Amino acid sequence: MPKRNCLCLLFLIAALASSPVTAEEMEPLPLPLVKKPIDHIIAIVNEDVITRQELDDATKIATERLQLQGIQIPDHSTLQNQVLESIITKRIQLQHAKDVVLAVSESEIDETIRRIADDNKLSLPEFYAALDKDGINHKKFRNEINEEMIMARLKEREVKHQVNVTEGEVDNFLRTQETSAVGNDEYRLAHILVLITENMNSSQIQQRSERATLALEKLKGGVDFSQVAAEFSDAADASKGGIIEWRPISQMGPKFAEMLAPLQPGELTPIVQSPSGFHIFKLLGRRVQEVQTVIIDQTHARHILIKINELTSENEAKLKITQLKERLDRGEQFEELARLYSEDTSAALGGDLGWLSPGDTVAAFEQTMNKLLPGQISEPVQSQFGWHLIQVLERRTQDVSLDRRRQAARQAIRTRKADVVIQEWLRQLRDQAYVEIRLDDDDQ
Repeated sequence: MPKRNCLCLLFLIAALASSPVTAEEMEPLPLPLVKKPIDHIIAIVNEDVITRQELDDATKIATERLQLQGIQIPDHSTLQNQVLESIITKRIQLQHAKDVVLAVSESEIDETIRRIADDNKLSLPEFYAALDKDGINHKKFRNEINEEMIMARLKEREVKHQVNVTEGEVDNFLRTQETSAVGNDEYRLAHILVLITENMNSSQIQQRSERATLALEKLKGGVDFSQVAAEFSDAADASKGGIIEWRPISQMGPKFAEMLAPLQPGELTPIVQSPSGFHIFKLLGRRVQEVQTVIIDQTHARHILIKINELTSENEAKLKITQLKERLDRGEQFEELARLYSEDTSAALGGDLGWLSPGDTVAAFEQTMNKLLPGQISEPVQSQFGWHLIQVLERRTQDVSLDRRRQAARQAIRTRKADVVIQEWLRQLRDQAYVEIRLDDDDQ
């Protein structure tokens, strides 16, 4: 298989592994006539059901993914249970998203697919050809993308109001990073989490501690990490070998960073307790992330925006923006018209957007802005937000290395905090859901 198709396949398997393939969506294959058991329900999740066929298909995908990654496959029963739990968790999230009326637009799905194609250095026709070559149903793939985007958006919605990062935390983070010998190191890890919750009593917590101890003993006894993770870990990545791909050590938190720093590849940490549970890490690899100077061209610009909405049609918005352009051409002041008519939050500032870096605005806006000379006003330009008039005030070349470092630090802190919040939120969703598993009856 060509390299780029292999990349595509790896992404697809990762995207599809957490979700079942329904029998209806599978392409018919020429198989010999054999007697097959009738499909039946093996789990109920609130008002939804999971069938034997769904579980078998999802388990097959998980097995293929582990094989591609060179990870030892756990025994069938253990892997099946982990896959079933991942399906249940996904179903509960999608049900909750439906309850809160959270959805993703078709245009957003289109944009995501285009980005995936670009990441694989493929045009859209080439990308769809790669899907066909790998036997991936287009409709099914699109549905998987939709569900993954919904779950990502749902998690962001749930953690947004709970996770705040202060400038003081960023300052402390950067100071620690500067004085640490591993401040810029990135780690590839395998991870086991034995979850504890706020409502557990001391006896229950002790039982979870003993479970983590047993897992560590098996690892020290030579049992493959992926197999132990599948059997003992409560983390979402348990059925994927517990693998955490390359992550800055700074995202792991001071306690974890301290224990990971002296490890050599292949070595294990002792059990580490956090508010979310008992952790065991295995270091798979370490690399140094180079700190690079980042110099970019920035544009100081302002704009006037007329939105398209229920009250203003596209033609009406275009007419309004055209009339404003005519008034500007007659010599009226840009900032005054922006204050009076712009429907953007920048209106109070005369439409001033401040210094803009590449990627700060949508493509249509940025492309038009980049063609303007300082002082020049654009013709009306349409974006997904409505119709704009853009004026470039000045341009500069700026070293944004420190800004990028602060942004990366802020994201690292937020990721660390969000991981804890998301784990607790998923646990609460799981506890509140009605789940009936009939797998034991099925296996008899």
